[in-house]
Amino acid sequence: MIDVKETSLKSMLDRAINEAKNNQSSPLLSMTKKIHDINPLRFFEAAEQLAMNRSFWSATAETFYIVGAGSACDLADGAKTIEQMEENWQNLLAEAIIHNPYKTSGTGLLTLGGMSFDRAEHKSERWKNFSHLSFIIPEFILTKNDDSCYLTINIRVREDDHPGQLAERMKRMERTLLDSSVSLPRALSIKSTEDVAPSEWKQTVKCAADYIKQHHADKIVLARELQVKLSDEAHITPILRGLIETQTNSYVFAFERGEDCFLGASPERLVKQDKDKVLSTCLAGTAPRGKTQKEDARIANSLLHDEKNRSEHDFVVKMIRQSMDHYCFNVDVPEKPVIYPLKNLQHLYTPVTATLRKWHSIFDIIGKLHPTPALGGVPREKSLAFIRNHERLDRGWYGAPVGWLDSNFNGEFAVGIRSGLVQGDQVSLFAGCGIVRDSDPEEEYDETNIKFMPMLSVLGG
Repeated sequence: MIDVKETSLKSMLDRAINEAKNNQSSPLLSMTKKIHDINPLRFFEAAEQLAMNRSFWSATAETFYIVGAGSACDLADGAKTIEQMEENWQNLLAEAIIHNPYKTSGTGLLTLGGMSFDRAEHKSERWKNFSHLSFIIPEFILTKNDDSCYLTINIRVREDDHPGQLAERMKRMERTLLDSSVSLPRALSIKSTEDVAPSEWKQTVKCAADYIKQHHADKIVLARELQVKLSDEAHITPILRGLIETQTNSYVFAFERGEDCFLGASPERLVKQDKDKVLSTCLAGTAPRGKTQKEDARIANSLLHDEKNRSEHDFVVKMIRQSMDHYCFNVDVPEKPVIYPLKNLQHLYTPVTATLRKWHSIFDIIGKLHPTPALGGVPREKSLAFIRNHERLDRGWYGAPVGWLDSNFNGEFAVGIRSGLVQGDQVSLFAGCGIVRDSDPEEEYDETNIKFMPMLSVLGG
C-alpha cells in the first residue's frame, strides 16, 4: 500500500500513470476527501442516472451508511474460494496508491459484496447475474458516519490514460452524484402474491423432523419463497427508505448486478472487525411482538424460557465460540441470552467478542462461521446435504454473508436474511426457520409468514 499526501486528483493521477508506465501495471488509485452533508439515498438514486450498478449498506442503529456507485474492479474475479479472494485483496492493497487522511471506519479503499449460501450448488437462471463470490470496489463511495460525510474515488489507472481528461470525467460524475436536488421516486404497490408450493414445504418440514428423530441431525434450517408482483418496475431507493425507517436495529443492504438487485434488512450480524477486535452475534429463537407493552413482555419472557428456542439458540452460540477459538483469543460469551427487539419480531440474542490473532482476517472468520446453525443446521454437513436434496429453492445470496471491509482493518458482515431478489416488477422474498425433532409444520409455516413482513410492508403490502 502506497500512502500518499497529495490532495489534487490530477497530481495523484500523474503519479499513478507514471507508476503504470514504469512497472507495466494498472494500479488502483484511491482518494478520500471530506464533503458537505448529503442524503445517502439521493446519492444512490443519482447513481442510477449514470447507469452505474449500486451497492448500499446501512447500520440503522448507528447512523452509518456506505453507498457505492460503479465498479473499479471485482475482487472475486477469477477467485473460486474465500481464500483466493482474500489473496486478491491483499495483492490489491500492496499495489494501491491511497490518499486517506481520515482513517474513519468505512473510508479509504473499500469493497462491498457477498456470496452464495451454498457455492457447491449449481446456480439457477434466476441468480445468473450473481456470482458465487462477488466483491466490488466501487468507482465512487459515499460514507456517512454520524454527522460526517466522505467521498472516495477509486480509479484503475493505465499507462495510456490522460490525467487531465480522466480527472475531468471523474469530476463530472462527482457533480451528478452529489446533486442534492435529485428527486426520490415514489414507492409502488403490490399487485399480487403467490406462495410457492406451501404444501410441499410443510411436507419437507415433517420429513426433516423425522430425519432428526432418527438421530441423523439435530437441526435443519429450511427456507421457502413468496413471489410478489408489483404494480410497475421496482425502484430500489424507496424500498431502502422504507426499510431504514421501519427496521431499526437492522442492517439495510442492496447489491445490484446487471438489472437485478438483492436487498433486505437483516437483524443478524455475522461478524464485525475493528482493527484486531471482532464481534459476532447469535440471533436464533424467534417470537412475534405483542400488541401491548404487557403482552410484549409476556411473549419475551416466554421466549427466554422456551425449550425449543433456547436449544436452537444454544446450537448457534456453541458453534460461534468454537469458530472464534480457531482464529482469536480472549473469546468472551455471556452465560445467558437477552431479548433483541425488532418492529415485527423479537429474538434471543448473545454477543461474542474476541481478539483476532496476528496473520488472520475477517475472511477467515467468515469462512469458518458460514453457514451458522441459524441458517444451515447441526451438524453442518448433514444439514446442508438434507437441504440440497429436499429444498426446492435455490437460495442464491439469501442467508449468506453480505457486507464490506476497508483498507484500515475495519469491516462488517451480516447474514442476508429478511431479504428479496428484485427483477423488474417481480420480487422473490425468502424466509426460513430452524426445524428440530418436535417442530410442527403449521407453526413453522406461520413463523416464516411473520419473517416476510418486513419486506412486504415496504413493497406496499
